[in-house]
Amino acid sequence: MKKLKFIQIKTFLLIALSFTFLFSCDDSDDDIKKGKNQDSSQILTESDTAALLFMLEEEQLARDTYIYLNDLWSINQFANIQNSEQSHMNAIENQLIINNIEYTILPHGEFENQDLQELYNQFETDGAVSSANAFQIGATIEDLDIVDLQDYIDSTLNTTLISIFRKLQCGSRNHLRSFVTGIENIGETYTPQFLTQTDFDTIIAGTQESCN
Repeated sequence: MKKLKFIQIKTFLLIALSFTFLFSCDDSDDDIKKGKNQDSSQILTESDTAALLFMLEEEQLARDTYIYLNDLWSINQFANIQNSEQSHMNAIENQLIINNIEYTILPHGEFENQDLQELYNQFETDGAVSSANAFQIGATIEDLDIVDLQDYIDSTLNTTLISIFRKLQCGSRNHLRSFVTGIENIGETYTPQFLTQTDFDTIIAGTQESCN
């Protein structure tokens, strides 16, 4: 009789432990789905998503402007760098696809972000005035790009995003040097519009970088 009672108690304990394990596993799975146990360096936040979508359009702004200016003035910098800007767009687009983020690339010269639309419209008008203006516009775009990318780098913990934005930033520094060289070759100067003078001087004093 005592042996039977012992067996019944043992069976009850085993069943109780099984339920405890089962529910603890379910909770763990829920945590994973909700991202509670994910490495914070890999979580893509809403602000990260917004950064990707904005930078996709800002890189399009550069590409479309350079295509337009190259058609007007046939300047090597614009011909070469417009292809680089397409590569920048591709890198960002790839991340949007990987993370299942919906996006739209509008036709040439069209942007969802109205600030970028206004910039493009102004660049079209000013760039048609002279090749000197075109060079200034190129430098201004890269100046803006470097600063915006740095702001996004500073505000995210996502290591993949940081790596991609740093590579894009590296390319923008090279582009800025190229445009400033063009400006100086025609006897003019460029005054930074977004970078601090110190940061601008440091970039221009540097040499061409390998961004891969």
